[in-house]
Amino acid sequence: MINKVFLIITIIGVPLSVIGHLLHFSPLVMFGVYCLTIIALASYMGRATESLAIVTGPRIGGLLNATFGNAVELIISIFSLKAGLVTIVLASLTGSVLGNLLLVGGLSFFVGGLKFKRQTFNVYDARHNSGLLVFSVMVAFVIPEVFSKGMSEQNAISLSIGTSIILIFLYLAALLFRLVTHRGVYTQEEQNVTHEEETAEWTAKRAFVILALATIAVAYISESLVETFKIVGESFGWSELFIGVIIVAIVGNAAEHISAVLMAYKNRMDVAVEIAIGSTLQVAMFVAPVLVLLSLLFQESMPLVFSYPELIAMFSAVFLTVIVSNDGDTNWFEGAMLLGAYVIIGIGFYLF
Repeated sequence: MINKVFLIITIIGVPLSVIGHLLHFSPLVMFGVYCLTIIALASYMGRATESLAIVTGPRIGGLLNATFGNAVELIISIFSLKAGLVTIVLASLTGSVLGNLLLVGGLSFFVGGLKFKRQTFNVYDARHNSGLLVFSVMVAFVIPEVFSKGMSEQNAISLSIGTSIILIFLYLAALLFRLVTHRGVYTQEEQNVTHEEETAEWTAKRAFVILALATIAVAYISESLVETFKIVGESFGWSELFIGVIIVAIVGNAAEHISAVLMAYKNRMDVAVEIAIGSTLQVAMFVAPVLVLLSLLFQESMPLVFSYPELIAMFSAVFLTVIVSNDGDTNWFEGAMLLGAYVIIGIGFYLF
């Protein structure tokens, strides 16, 4: 059903996005069209990547998911950097962390908890991810902010570049750890669910073609979307911070969000948690550092320096997620807590 809806949106949205951009339709109307179309295209990118991951095996599949898991947000951010909207890019990174941990995690726990009184997931993965979350957000994001206060702008950029290189290296090392050297070492002692062999939705050739076409379409529409940010912000009274934290983050990850909630509803909590926390780690340890390095190619470089509200919000999200998930057990009330935290933070950014 959802796939049919995304197909209809894609068939209508892509031509309308091109025509609307060329004929200069109302930016407010096109903003909505662009957002919906990108969400639909993102679902095709996700399905194509999943098919390729099944066909190529877990090792290469892991690398594909690392590369394309946050491709939509990465594309939108690159065009935002090109337009000099550094504040929106940093805010969208903050929004991805908050959205994945609190909104996606909260909805997954809540929806799954309404159907099942108690849901479990791999506690070893949860604890491993907790360590990475603490490092990538609480350490790698906080240190540049603290030291940049007494630095020149150039030194702040240099510190950000060094931090970014270390983050990318450790992210690749984490993939190596989980997919190669320690694959299958940390597993649940009891497995009550029988795992069916996965079959790819599409052949490798078809999946690759769909992924390529969807990526090209997203790149074109994202550039048009970025051009509407200023007018939309002025019309609705939204700050660049709010647009980045809430709007861009949700649009860039919407298809992934839906998948996580559906997995939780089916009691496949390992997958749901991996989507929520794994995507956060991709953003913090791969997407953000890559954007810092890519920004060197543009007129305005982007330091890995967030505002205090962004840092405190991310710190709170990581702390709450670690506390809730470290026991490998969840229920609907824990999901409600995460959702409540997201709403409170969202109101704060709207009024800030």
